[in-house]
Amino acid sequence: MELQDTTVLDGVVGRTGKSSIHRFVTLLPFLGPFLVLIILFFFVPVLLTAILSFTGMDYTLRWNFIGVENYLRLFHDAVILQVALNTLKYVFFTLIFNVGFGFVLAVMTTYFVKNENISLIFRTIWLLPRMTPAVVYALLWIWFLDPTEYGMLNALMSFLAGAPPQNWLLEHPMTVVVLSNGMIGASLGMVVFSAAIKSIPDDYYRAAMVDGASDWAIIRYIIVPFLKWPIMFMTIWQTLSLLTSYEYILLITDGGPLYESEVWSLLAYHKAFANFEFGYGAAISMVLVIIGTAITLLMLRLFGYQDMINKGRINI
Repeated sequence: MELQDTTVLDGVVGRTGKSSIHRFVTLLPFLGPFLVLIILFFFVPVLLTAILSFTGMDYTLRWNFIGVENYLRLFHDAVILQVALNTLKYVFFTLIFNVGFGFVLAVMTTYFVKNENISLIFRTIWLLPRMTPAVVYALLWIWFLDPTEYGMLNALMSFLAGAPPQNWLLEHPMTVVVLSNGMIGASLGMVVFSAAIKSIPDDYYRAAMVDGASDWAIIRYIIVPFLKWPIMFMTIWQTLSLLTSYEYILLITDGGPLYESEVWSLLAYHKAFANFEFGYGAAISMVLVIIGTAITLLMLRLFGYQDMINKGRINI
């Protein structure tokens, strides 16, 4: 009897193994092209950057390996601490703006404004900065903050309060960087959160209204819990995006004045493509890759990602 049970168990395991292999072979033609693209455009560049970080490559483009000297140089670079603090401030405040303001826009245009046409127009207006080319968007900010009396903000301040012209980019560079990037990021959060709010069954709202719940109570106890996973996605996505993006900072302030708006990714760009220190720039980039990976794993744990993939989101 025991031998028969063992034989049956072996047969089940064998069929399960064959089924898994068959499923993998079936899915391979569909996943294969995307896996090739991911390997070519993600893993290969990361590998090349890692190798490059152990070289002293400069404008001569010679692969002279110098070990970990580039990483040791980070500890002696006079601007590294300031750049690290700038990066923390930039990511933290812009992330709050992107996720928080995106959530507010989504609630306003999806819950409070019942007319879909008006909501669509409002969301389209907020999406315009994201659809605008980066150079054009940056030039609009530079014109808006022009230090002369012809700048839009200075002209407005002069008209309303008689204030003299101010050099906003020189006096408040980090604020400008956060706001300019926040306008872009908030639009994405608005779209994602709006779709999530629309997916909430109307029965929850009706039941809450019957019980006399206020709008604030509905937002707090119905909308926010339903948006836990979209908020997790936007937080992780925006954090990684902010850590690695620098184009708007480059175009508007170029990291100035005196490194006051220089962030980690922009420093890597400046070292590699302005100073032609490709090896050192690669080392700075690899530190960013490691930090980004660690932050992602930490956030997935804090948001309870394992629970999300183990438990169904819909109860029937």
